[in-house]
Order: sequence, then C-alpha cells, then structure tokens
Amino acid sequence: MSKPAIPSRVTMKDIAAHAGVSQSTVSFVLNGQEGMRIGAETRKRVMDAIAELGYRPCGAGRPPKEASLRTIGVMIDEIATSPFAAISIEGIQEEAWKHNVLVEVVMTGGDRSYENATLRKWARDGVEGVVYGSILTRRAEPPEALSKHKTVMLNCYDAKNYFSSIVPAERRGGEAATELLLSTGHRKIAFISGEAWMEASDQRLEGYERALRNAGIPVNPSLIEQGNFLPSGGREATLRLLDGPIRPDVIFCANDLMAVGCYEALKERGEVIGQTIAVMGYDDQEIAQHLSPALTTVLLPHREMGNWCAQKLLSASHPETEQMRLECPVVVRKSHVRP
Repeated sequence: MSKPAIPSRVTMKDIAAHAGVSQSTVSFVLNGQEGMRIGAETRKRVMDAIAELGYRPCGAGRPPKEASLRTIGVMIDEIATSPFAAISIEGIQEEAWKHNVLVEVVMTGGDRSYENATLRKWARDGVEGVVYGSILTRRAEPPEALSKHKTVMLNCYDAKNYFSSIVPAERRGGEAATELLLSTGHRKIAFISGEAWMEASDQRLEGYERALRNAGIPVNPSLIEQGNFLPSGGREATLRLLDGPIRPDVIFCANDLMAVGCYEALKERGEVIGQTIAVMGYDDQEIAQHLSPALTTVLLPHREMGNWCAQKLLSASHPETEQMRLECPVVVRKSHVRP
C-alpha cells in the first residue's frame, strides 16, 4: 500500500494530546489570554509540549500587517454540525497566510439567494478565488454566479466536472481499514454502515466489500447492519450483530461516533475490546484517542484538503480542471487487535 502524501506538521490537536489538555486551552495559552484562569502548571505543560514537538503557529487569528492584502472567499453550507469544516478552513487559512492572503468565510445553510449575494459582493471586492464547500461529501449544484470566479470545490463536486474539486478517497479508506483487519488475522468482519443516502457511508461500505472479495472472502449480509452515524445507531447495530447467527471477530464502524456506541454495547455484554472482540472506526475524531482501548480508525484528511484548495487557487499558472481524491490513511492504535 502506498503511503499517503500527508504533511507531518504538528497541530494544536497534537499539542493538546501531548499536554493532556483541551485544544481550547492550547489556543488560549498560545494567544496569551492571561485572564482565562489557566494555572501556571497547565501553561507550563502546554509550553513544554510546544517546545518538545516543535510546533509552529500558522498565524491563525493574527491581524494582517497591511490593509490591502489579497483575499480568498470560503463558502460552506454548515460549520457547527461537524468538527471537519473548521479543520478544512484552518487548512485553507494556513496555506493562504503563507502567501499573505486573507480568508473570508461565510456559512450559507444552502440558501441559494445568500450564496449569490455573497458571490456578487466578492466579485466587487476582487477576491483571488472561491472555495465552495460542503459538510457532506456529495455531488453539489453550484450557484450560477460561481462561474464568474476562479473556484475549487471542497468535499463536493459538480456533475459536469466544470470546477476543480477535492474529496476524500472514501472507498479506498474503507478498503485499507478492512485490509488491516484481514492482515491481523480477522475473518468474520462485521460492518456498521451510516445512513444509506450518504455518499460517504455507501463508499466506505463498498471499500469494505471490495477488500473482502479481493481476499477471497464472501460478503455475508448477516455481518452488515445499518447505523445512523450516531452513538445510538452504533450501540443498537452492535447488539443486533451480537444476537445474530455469526459472532464477529471485529466490528468495523463507518464512523467514530458509532464506534462509541459500539464500545458501550460490547461492555454491556461483558466483552473486552481488544481481547474478546475488536473494533475499527472511521473519521479519527478527537474522541478516538481517548476511548479505552484507543480506537484504531481512518483519518479524514480535511486539513490537507483545505491546503490543496488554497494552493490551487493561488497557483501562479492556470492549471487544468482537476478532480482529486485524497487518500485516507489508517491510524493504528489498539482496538483492532485479534482476540
């Protein structure tokens, strides 16, 4: 398996994990917020972690040095419903600031009139380009006014491939996770999918099935249950699997929140994760590293997708329209080991 081209830049998430604090604490320490009642010992732990890991701030939140800096517009349908939108925006801002370019973000809720009004304003302002993003990986119908801007689509794509776009390689992520489980010795691999209408859920399932077929293992419908991308769905689907005709060696959850519910159900039934049964997640949300045992999962490369969007818009040349699928690497921890 080829290694993904993902930067090894230290992030605030890494600092928080190393220091044993929240990302908010790291942010306040970095920005010198003395009035936040953060203890001296906690501040020292954060600063020690920054020094040990070699963290270099990307300039987020700093005032511009000049009032006439260039600007990229970022238009996204939702931000608050998922941590991934903020990670992508940070990736865009991080890359843009290397070129002294500011980032202006709007959340539209999918309101087409609001989108068009914003795009007309940005045309008058002379923005460098526009990142048009979606919280869900999907085919989107961009507003007509977008064609007047240099544009890249983030976590979505248009039907005619008129604009350059970048999405996660979800099938390959599902396949890579299942290949790891197979290489560990698992054969009865169960899968809990998300809601069937979601493209990401469907593609992760396809990747799981493809890896089984490539290994000469038939796909068994009794080992596949539908969830809802929430802990409740993971718990209920896990209980159905445990009560089903085949006891799984491992349960592959199509996102980490369902894995949380899966852990809950397994512990209710007296299972010991990593000893009597294994679990795999998908997303690499922050909670994954705090579960016991720490959850082996698949990284969604939203920061790197944001970096790519800014690079594409700020390229001095006029590159061809490109449809990019960015690899989703497996993050190996402890939950996937063979019982």
